Amino acid sequence: MNRRRYFLLFIALWLIVLSWWGVAAARTGLVVRSLERDGVPLLYVAPQKAKDVPGVLVAHGYAGSKQLMLGYAYVLAHAGYGVVLGDFAGHGGNTAPLERFSLEQDLDVAYTALIEQPEVDRTRLALLGHSMGSGAVMSAGIRDVTRFAATVAISPTGALVTPSAPRNLQLQAGTWEGSFIRNAQRILASAGGENQNLSGGKGRSLIIIPNAEHITILFRNASHQAALQWLNATFKLSPSSHYIDRRMLWYGLHLVAWLILLGAVAPVLTKLAPESEVKIHPFRSWGGLLLAPFLAGGALLLLSRVIKIASLGGLQVGGAVGIWFFVAGMVWLGVLFRLPRPTGRALGIGILLFILFWVAFGAIAQVVWLQWWLIPRRLILWPLLSLACFPWFLASGIAQQNTGLFKRVAFWLWQSLALVGGFILVLYLVPELGFIFLLLPLFPPLMAILSFTAGVLNQVWSYALGSALFFGWMIAAAFPLSS
Repeated sequence: MNRRRYFLLFIALWLIVLSWWGVAAARTGLVVRSLERDGVPLLYVAPQKAKDVPGVLVAHGYAGSKQLMLGYAYVLAHAGYGVVLGDFAGHGGNTAPLERFSLEQDLDVAYTALIEQPEVDRTRLALLGHSMGSGAVMSAGIRDVTRFAATVAISPTGALVTPSAPRNLQLQAGTWEGSFIRNAQRILASAGGENQNLSGGKGRSLIIIPNAEHITILFRNASHQAALQWLNATFKLSPSSHYIDRRMLWYGLHLVAWLILLGAVAPVLTKLAPESEVKIHPFRSWGGLLLAPFLAGGALLLLSRVIKIASLGGLQVGGAVGIWFFVAGMVWLGVLFRLPRPTGRALGIGILLFILFWVAFGAIAQVVWLQWWLIPRRLILWPLLSLACFPWFLASGIAQQNTGLFKRVAFWLWQSLALVGGFILVLYLVPELGFIFLLLPLFPPLMAILSFTAGVLNQVWSYALGSALFFGWMIAAAFPLSS
C-alpha cells in the first residue's frame, strides 16, 4: 500500500459514511414502524407528532418489495400522510407462496394495520400501486368504492374500471414502457376519459413520466410529485413539503465508494494469492460467449416441455434464470477448455469479495430498494443458485484475465449484449418466463460492476466465487416464491 492507495482508502471510507448519512436523513422528522400482521411484513411511515392525517396503502409490483416503494412513502409522509407498505405473498420477507387471491388478502391485512395507527384518519384513505400492485389497488378501489377516496396506478396492468370506480383514478407510465402506456390509455378510456374535477370522485388523469421505464419510474421525482399532487387535490391539502427522495443517488455513491475501496486494496489481495495466467485464444473467449446463449435457450425450451419451468425450485422465474446461467457457463467453459489451478487462498479471497459485494450492494439496499436479508426459505436456495451461476463467472474470469482497459470495456459490452440477447431468445422460446424482459436493463450495470472487479483483482477463482455467491444471492432475494 502506497500513499496514493491510502488516500483512496480514506476517500472511500468517507464517502461510505456520507452515503449512509444521506440515506438516514430521509427519515428525519418521520416515525417509522416495522409491523407484521397475519404473516405479512409491513412498514408504517408517518410524520412525527401527526394527528388525523390521511392514510395511503402502497403496493409493490411483481418481484418487488416494500423497500422498492419507499420513495413514494417518504415523499407522502413528509407531506403529511400516514403510509403503510407491505410485502405481498411470495415477495420480500413474506413466507407464503404467491397464489390466486393472495394480493386481495394481503391488501386487506395492510388496510387493517393502516386504520389501527393512531395518527391516521380512517375516513380519508387512498391507494397507490405499481405494475402487479396497480391492478391490486384498482381492484380494491372498485370493490369498495366508498372506502378509498383516490387510487394512483403506476405502470398499470388492468382492472375492470368504470367512470365511477375507483374514485379519483390517476394513471402513470414511463415514456420507455410503451405497453404500459397503451394499458393506461385503455384504462383511461374505460374510466370515462380525462377529468380534472375531483370533487365528485370521478377525477381521471394520465401522466407520462419522462425518461423512465418500468423500474426507474419508481425513483423519478416527477412520479412521486404527480402522485402527491393528485392526493393533495383529493383531500384538499395545500403543499407542505419540499422533500425530494434522493436515496438512490446516495446508494449509487455508496456503491462507487466500495469499488474505490476494492481498487485500493486489490494489490494486497492479489499478492496474497498469486495466480498463473491461462493462455486462451481470443476466438475461444469470444466464440464461446456467442455460442453459450443459444444452447442455454435451447435447454430451457426442452426443459419447459417436461416440467413447469416458471416455478422451478420453488422460485418463480428465478430457478429458470439459474439453469440458463449454468448451461451457458458450462458451454462457455467447454469452448475455453482450460482452467487455472485453484488455491485455498484464492477461494478465501473469493469469499471476502462476496462479503464486500454483499455489504456494498445489499446492506444499504435493505433500506433503499431491495429486501436483501433472506428469509430461511430463500437462504436454502442461495447455495444452489450460486452453484448454478459459478460456471458462467468462471468462464468470464478466464476470458478477462490480464486484458487491458479497451479490451475489458469491449468484453463488458459484448457480455452484456450476449446476456440481453440470450434472454430475449428465451422469451421467444419460453413465453411463460416473460417477466425476465423487465430485468434486462439491469444486466449491463451489473456486468460493469463485475467487470471492474475482474480487472482490479485479476484473479479468476476469486472473481468467480465472489461473483457467483453474490449473483446467486440476488436471484434468491429478488424473485417471488412459489408453492
